[in-house]
Amino acid sequence: MIANKKKFSSGAVLLAGFAGVLILLFSPVFKGQNGLNFLDSLYNSISKDSANYFPEVRGKVAPFAGTLIEVTLEPADAGEASRTGALFEKAGARVRHTGKQITVRGSLGRILGNCVSDTQDLYNNDGEAIRARYAMDERLVVYTWYQALQRLSRELNRQGDFRAAKVVDLVIQKAVELSYNYYRIEPLKISRGAGVVTFSLIFYVIYTLWFGFAVLFLFEGWGLKLEH
Repeated sequence: MIANKKKFSSGAVLLAGFAGVLILLFSPVFKGQNGLNFLDSLYNSISKDSANYFPEVRGKVAPFAGTLIEVTLEPADAGEASRTGALFEKAGARVRHTGKQITVRGSLGRILGNCVSDTQDLYNNDGEAIRARYAMDERLVVYTWYQALQRLSRELNRQGDFRAAKVVDLVIQKAVELSYNYYRIEPLKISRGAGVVTFSLIFYVIYTLWFGFAVLFLFEGWGLKLEH
């Protein structure tokens, strides 16, 4: 039984309007995308513009140009071992295959420098440059770097070369993972999307309150009250 028809009607109208806007948000009316995908793309583009750490990473890698390493890595299978060996050889390292294991000897700075170059190309959406260098899919190249550097970091830590392992981890986090996650996203300065960002944040607050008041009025209209 409805105790307060006016409040119940207000709540029903608010809830119907909320549902209408929700349907609109999930419709492909925002440049061919629904509202959530559109805003997700927008925020990804803005975050990419402020996430270019490559100058910093190159600065950290440079001091290791004369650091010679010799490590034995064990990729998951023969295919990964072949791809990993190709990456290290491109960086001027000597690679010896023994079953699934590969032994790598070369300059850590040069190895990481090549990795940073590949990942920077991916970050800049230039996958063609990577394919031309390795005759492999660009994402596969960067993913192989990710696997190889993780194993390299563990081996350097095992050898007690913690300083070298630390810079390898830095390259993984701020070059490899970054470029893979932002591939094919176009960067956008916050100043160019400030209006949409401001509107979306204000709308989020209003839309949340909208739903809250709709439910509140419906319950009060039914005669439900919160008492202490």
